[in-house]
Amino acid sequence: MLWPPFGLKITSGPLALSPVCDADFPELVALAQAGIHAPDEMPFYFPWTAGTAHEVQMRLMQYHWAQRAAMSPASWSLETAVRFDGELVGCQSISTKDYLVTKTGETGSWLGMKYHGRGIGTAMRQTMCAFMFDHLDAEELSSGAFADNPASLAVSRKVGYRENGVFRLKRRDGEMAVNQKLVLTSETLNRPKDDLKVEGVPQLRAFLGLT
Repeated sequence: MLWPPFGLKITSGPLALSPVCDADFPELVALAQAGIHAPDEMPFYFPWTAGTAHEVQMRLMQYHWAQRAAMSPASWSLETAVRFDGELVGCQSISTKDYLVTKTGETGSWLGMKYHGRGIGTAMRQTMCAFMFDHLDAEELSSGAFADNPASLAVSRKVGYRENGVFRLKRRDGEMAVNQKLVLTSETLNRPKDDLKVEGVPQLRAFLGLT
């Protein structure tokens, strides 16, 4: 495997998570362009879903290329494409820096609107968190959501995160929004109902300096 992260595959029942590769872009772009959230909402720090369909496409591809190219033991973001019963439904990520020292990272995700309300968002976050604790030696994980994003905060509660302070952040030009921070440990994690099956972990651990 020329790029070790591409060998990773995490499955839990009908869910499968694998690092985003270029072959995923046509489906990912179509899914994002079809809608991730209501047009008058903005759940993300960087408003990458705003603008024309072409602008959304360019931002999505550039983001994933940049994250992939920047991966190193000192700083990395593992961006995975999530499939449910073989159908691509969204992305689940974990991002960190100085992981060899801190053993902590921040989860992030998005889900195509037509898949909202089916428990998929909760399951894919549970799966990523369980993977981090079980296979990459994580000791604590964090997340965050804007106060006007109750769906994301509800997912966090279901997964087992607890509140950990609030921050005032810029969201869109000239707009301040309150962000609720959250923290999760292995003890508070509500694990996925299906056991995890993983492939490619030794190669990923070596790539991230975890051997």
